[in-house]
Amino acid sequence: MKTGETNQFNSVEEYFEAQPEKTKQALLELKECIFKAAPNAIELFNYDIPAYTLIKGGKREQQIMIAGYKKHVGLYPHPTTMEKFDSKLSEYKRGKGSVQFLLDKPLPKDLIVRMIKYRMELLKK
Repeated sequence: MKTGETNQFNSVEEYFEAQPEKTKQALLELKECIFKAAPNAIELFNYDIPAYTLIKGGKREQQIMIAGYKKHVGLYPHPTTMEKFDSKLSEYKRGKGSVQFLLDKPLPKDLIVRMIKYRMELLKK
């Protein structure tokens, strides 16, 4: 791939398949957590990364997104969710609306499921 060129994947499956094995496994675990918390979530591709709408017809604000990198996976649950769970995420690198989980540590699956359920509750209001 040339510098400045972006990956153009046609599907979430294609995106997963293009990842290194550890990254792919972590992404699949994140996906599993999302569907555990939101069984009716709809998988789609948004901003060149996997996204999951939490409510029917959900726009970007109503989606959870995930992304794979060489040394971590990113979860993008929304700034309100990050604020709520900030103290529980203190050991992870995080941004306003995102958290990074290193590949050399197990994912905090229960916490991830709780975060997604919390986001869904906010969207129902």
